[in-house]
Amino acid sequence: MQIMKVDPRALKENPDRMRQTKSSPQADALMLATIKAVGIVQPPVVAPETDGGNGYIIDAGHRRVRLAIAAGLEEIEILVADAATDNGAMRSMVENSVREALNPVDQWRGIERLVALGWTEEAIAVALALPVRQIRKLRLLANVLPAMLEQMALGDMPSEQQLRVIAAAGQIDQKEVWKAHKPKKGDTAPWWQIANALTKKRMYARDASFGDDLAQAYGIEWVEDLFAPADQDGRYTTNVEGFLGAQHEWMTANLPKRGAIVEVNSWGQPELPKKAAQVYGKPSKSDHTALYLDRDGKVQTVHYRMPEAAKPKGAGAAESAASNDDGDAIASPKVRPDVTQKGHDMIGDFRTDALHDALGRAPIEDDTLMALMVLAFAGQNVRVDSGADGTFYPGKRFSRHAVALFNEHGKLAFDQDTLRVAVRSVLIDVLSCRRGMSNSGMVSRIAGEAIGADKFLPNMGSEEFLLCLSRQALEASCAETSVQPRPKVRETRAALVEHFANEHFVHASARFAPPADELLDWIRASSATDFVGAASQDDGGDHVDDPAEDQEGHFDEAADQDDLRDADFSDHEEHDAGFDQREAA
Repeated sequence: MQIMKVDPRALKENPDRMRQTKSSPQADALMLATIKAVGIVQPPVVAPETDGGNGYIIDAGHRRVRLAIAAGLEEIEILVADAATDNGAMRSMVENSVREALNPVDQWRGIERLVALGWTEEAIAVALALPVRQIRKLRLLANVLPAMLEQMALGDMPSEQQLRVIAAAGQIDQKEVWKAHKPKKGDTAPWWQIANALTKKRMYARDASFGDDLAQAYGIEWVEDLFAPADQDGRYTTNVEGFLGAQHEWMTANLPKRGAIVEVNSWGQPELPKKAAQVYGKPSKSDHTALYLDRDGKVQTVHYRMPEAAKPKGAGAAESAASNDDGDAIASPKVRPDVTQKGHDMIGDFRTDALHDALGRAPIEDDTLMALMVLAFAGQNVRVDSGADGTFYPGKRFSRHAVALFNEHGKLAFDQDTLRVAVRSVLIDVLSCRRGMSNSGMVSRIAGEAIGADKFLPNMGSEEFLLCLSRQALEASCAETSVQPRPKVRETRAALVEHFANEHFVHASARFAPPADELLDWIRASSATDFVGAASQDDGGDHVDDPAEDQEGHFDEAADQDDLRDADFSDHEEHDAGFDQREAA
C-alpha cells in the first residue's frame, strides 16, 4: 500500500460499490462540515484499474470523495491498495458497516454479492462479527419482490413480523398482493395489509407430538423460522391438514387406558361425555382421560369422572318431588351466585389436593397429628368414601397402613417416624374436600387451616376458574390488585388472567378457614353428651341420611369383593357387636 495525493475529480466510482442507497442529508452535512474544517481524516481506499487504464477506482470512501469535491478541495490523500480477488467486496462491506449503518436492503445485496463470489455464510458471519443465523435471516430478503425492496430502500421498512410474513410467501403471491396495495409515489406502503394478505396458518414443530416417520407419511416439510428466538424450535409447516392428521393418528396410537379422543367446541374447549365432571386436581386411577387438539394443533389432555348410578328411594324421591313442586309454585327471580357449582367443584378438588400435599409434607406436631386423626374419623364421610383414589370401605384400605407398625413376628414394633408416616397416610385417605359423598365437611377445612394447607393451593387466576365467578366476585378480586374493573365482564376476566400469569391467586372462598358462625354451629351440633343422645338426635329429621344406607347394595357388593366382612358374621350380629362395643366405651 502507498499514500499519494490526487485530484478527487480524477477518481472513478466503483459501479459495484456496497452502498447503493443515498445517505441522509444530515449525515452528509455533518461530514461536509468536518471536511471543510479539518480535511479528510482517513484517506479513501482506491485500487488501480485492471482493464488497462491508468486511473484509480474507489474501493471505499465514495462519500468522502464526493463531499471533498463539494467542499472545493483541489487535492486529497488516497490509500492505493492492491486489487482484491473479490473486487474489494468484503473490504467495502466491512468498511461501510462500521461507519454509517447500511440500509438493510444494501446489507442484503452486499451479502448476496459475497455469496456469489464464493464466500460461505460462516465466513461472512466471522468477518462481520454477526451470528450465522443473522446472515441467513438477511438473506431471506432474496425472496422479497424487487419492487418491494425498492420501496424498503427508500426508508419505508415494514416491522420484523411483517417482513417475516412477506419473506415466507411466494413470489407470485407477493406480486399479486403488491399490485393490489402498491402505494402512490411519495406515500408509504400499507405493510400491515400486505402482510395480512400473505399470512398463512403455521403449525409449529414444537407443538407436534408425532415423530419424523408420521411427518414423512403425511408429507410434512419443516421450514425454519429464522425470525424466531434462537433458543426456540422455530420450525413450522403450512401443511395444516397433514399436521392435524399426523397429530390425530398419534393420539389414536397413544390412547391411554380409559382414554378417548374428543372434539372441541367453538370456544376451543373439549366436549366431554354427557354428565362427565372434569377433574381439576390430581386424577385417580378410576378417572377417564380425554385427548383433544387445541386451536394451535397441540395435543391437550383433560381428566374427567363419570357419576355413579344412584338408586332413587321411594318415599324420599316422592317427598323430594313434592318439595320441588312446591318450590316451583313460588318461583322467584334467580340471582347468579358469586361462584358457580362448577367453581365449587374446582375449589373442592383444589382444597383436597392442597390438604393432601400439606399432610404429606408440611411440618406437623405430634399432638396436632393425633388430634387430626380424631377429627378425621369425625368427618361426615366416614364410611369411608376416600377422596384420594375413589370409594373405599374400612378394612383392607386402612390395614395397609397398619401393617407397617408390626414386625416380622406379628408384634407391634415401630418407631416415631414409621408412626408418623402411617398416621399421615390414614389422614390422606380419610380427609377430603371434594364435593359429593367423599366430602369430609367442616373437619377437613379445620384440618387444612391447622396445618397451613392454604399455601399448597394452586394458582386460581386461570381463565377456566375465573369463568366460574360472577361480576361481583371478579370486581372484588380486582380490589386486591392494580387491575381496574372493565365495562365488560370478559375484559375484566382477561385482565385478571394476564395479571395473575406471574402471581399466585387464591380466591377467598377457597381458603380452608371456615366462617366463625358456621364453625360455632358445627361445634354446638356435634357436642352430644352421650351416645344415646346422639342417636336420638340422628333419628330426627334434621340430619342427612346415612350414606351407607343410601348405597346399601353398593356396599354389599364391594364388601363381597374385598372380603371386608366375615362370611359367618351376619348383619344383625355385626350390628349387635358394634352396639356392644359402643356400650362398653
